[in-house]
Amino acid sequence: MPRGLVELYGLLAVLFVLVPEWMAGSLLLGLKDQREGEPLPPATAAWSRFPELRLASLSLAELRQLARRLRLCGYAAESRERLAARLLRRLRRRKAL
Repeated sequence: MPRGLVELYGLLAVLFVLVPEWMAGSLLLGLKDQREGEPLPPATAAWSRFPELRLASLSLAELRQLARRLRLCGYAAESRERLAARLLRRLRRRKAL
């Protein structure tokens, strides 16, 4: 491959890949200081306050294990959405007790 073509490719790579990344990175650093509102809470704190976040992060197998521990009947035949809704109701009811 001719040396001039290799140098041209290197220049194009810098122009089309590296320069936009540098621009985006500096823009994000600039916007970091101008952010409004409160920072997001840590996942563990949010999970304890909002059980739906915890349920959304669990796989179907983990949802079924949780249903077993909470002694829900008929959990094995339910879809993920229905099982998560039932678990959420049960968790809220346990929290209220």
